[in-house]
Amino acid sequence: MKENKESYKNKWMQLPRNVVVGHDVISDTGKVCKDLKLNGNALIVAGESTLKAAGKTVEACLEEYGFNVDIAVVRSPAYDEVKRVEELSTEIKASFLLGVGGGKSIDIAKLASTYLDLPFISIPTAASHDGIVSSRASILKDNRTVSEAASTPIAVIADTAIIAAAPYRLLIAGCGDIISNYTAVRDWELAHRLRNEPFSEYASIISKMTAKVLIESARMIRPGIEESAWTVIKALVASGVAMSIAGSSRPASGSEHKFSHALDEIAPQPALHGEQCGVGTIMMMYLHGGNWQEIRDSLITIGAPSCAVELGIGEEYIIQALLNAHEIRPERYTILGTGLTREAAEKVARITKVI
Repeated sequence: MKENKESYKNKWMQLPRNVVVGHDVISDTGKVCKDLKLNGNALIVAGESTLKAAGKTVEACLEEYGFNVDIAVVRSPAYDEVKRVEELSTEIKASFLLGVGGGKSIDIAKLASTYLDLPFISIPTAASHDGIVSSRASILKDNRTVSEAASTPIAVIADTAIIAAAPYRLLIAGCGDIISNYTAVRDWELAHRLRNEPFSEYASIISKMTAKVLIESARMIRPGIEESAWTVIKALVASGVAMSIAGSSRPASGSEHKFSHALDEIAPQPALHGEQCGVGTIMMMYLHGGNWQEIRDSLITIGAPSCAVELGIGEEYIIQALLNAHEIRPERYTILGTGLTREAAEKVARITKVI
């Protein structure tokens, strides 16, 4: 009898064991760690400002539950900082790491814990991107931002009071990152059809649903409102879960992310990653023949940038980023294909009112 090859399929998925979201849940940090059967020495990784905003509270909560706590203050999302955290973790014999802050602190803690094969807990102080729960980390290597595979956090503790108090611009960036799932999934579907790239229907559905829910909630996203923070955090967690199911960042990173990374390399003062991804999504949705006006209207409703002027980036850099974007992660096929002509780049930017 001939064996069905499909019976040999197997898949590993890393998902957080605990996701705690709500008002003052940062006070539950010690309890969450105990529930996860963690013990011994804890290392908190935070920036200078996020240490004051939340890190000290985390430290006190852990000590209350009998943990020994050390702190690593990080200043830039650079590979050298990852190595420094790694060395400190080894020196103090850390049992687990906690990233407290935004992308910088969380990504550094995530990578260091991955290299050391230690558990990692994500405690975001802002809802600016889906890295708070994903199995990817962005880090500076040789003056270029690269995305590395990393372990998924075993827990996420998102205090909506802290997140709502963060600058609204950070929440806006998180919205842009989520909305970009729309074009990321379209790019993924295209790569599946044209390049036979592996595709997960489940992951794509979660990713698209997450973007859809946020767009439908756009009028309710407002500064200083915990319900807004709650909505965005839930969406970011769902986006991270979609990536874990897919085993890659494909459900949440496509041509719009390539555009953002290209801008990072050439713009004198790049905007926030999620802001750039939002603007990129408008243009990439146009290239896909989709409803780019809905994307643009939703970003405007939220208060997010929808054009070069609002990003604070010159028009020439927008065009050049469109021309360079296909060279970012060239192995990842998107609607950009092998690149746009200058005429096409200028056309898409003008039609979508980005310039």
